[in-house]
Amino acid sequence: LEQFSITDEARAREVERLLQQAAAGSLRVEKVERKQRKRNPAPPFITSTLQQEAARKLGFTAQRTMRVAQQLYEGVDIGGGAVGLISYMRTDSVNLAQDALAEIRGYIAERYGAEDLPPQARLYKTKSKNAQEAHEAIRPTSIRRVPGELQAHLTKDQMRLYELIWKRTLACQMAHALINLVAVDLSAGDGNTFRATGSTVASLGFMRVYLEGRDDAQGADDDEERMLPPLEQGERVRLLEIRPEQHFTEPPPRYTEASLVKALEEYGIGRPSTDARTLLFLIVLGLSIH
Repeated sequence: LEQFSITDEARAREVERLLQQAAAGSLRVEKVERKQRKRNPAPPFITSTLQQEAARKLGFTAQRTMRVAQQLYEGVDIGGGAVGLISYMRTDSVNLAQDALAEIRGYIAERYGAEDLPPQARLYKTKSKNAQEAHEAIRPTSIRRVPGELQAHLTKDQMRLYELIWKRTLACQMAHALINLVAVDLSAGDGNTFRATGSTVASLGFMRVYLEGRDDAQGADDDEERMLPPLEQGERVRLLEIRPEQHFTEPPPRYTEASLVKALEEYGIGRPSTDARTLLFLIVLGLSIH
């Protein structure tokens, strides 16, 4: 079949009937291709990525994120007086201080073992050309202040945001994950071949702690997210259904607050100190135009 050779429902139903007849209730595994790739952790948070991730995972607006981060930075009484729990939250820098790196690596070795600790500390570079790097990345002031131990002293919002920052910081210094990418060719009779693609996780690495969220607009790689069962060449699998579905080209998804922050960052609009206000202005402008 060439692309677009099935042009109407009658033809689609005919192809479905022929495939069902040729398959006779099962598909044969013709070929299994496997390859392995590394997946590295995301860098520690800067202002824009914190806003994006808090929007995706916590449902926070940029203003709410910055308000709660300010509270964590200024200090919370965790018994014995107020303590600042995170570093300064308005920053473009992905760098971490050497003493922080040493503490994080020590904690990983103790908690997860040497297999999840890279030989050397991971160092990240800022992508933005006009980045202001006067401060560190956003991180806990001490990785040993585990979120669960602070729960009694934090509000719900403070706890959720602190846990997000803590996990991202810890994960950024852990070993990479190993992903097995699998492609399987399945035949329904002579010359009728379907391909299934997916993945399995060979080694969790940093994924045991944290996995970065994605926007719809990013076009998440479905092949990597789809899990396949173990299959071997020559095996037969039961054919449950063939779906003659029509597909339409879809317009790009509408901006979410997270993807809008990302777009502002890519175009170099705004600074860490003004991102939330710039975003609010654009949202209000969009509502007024609508």
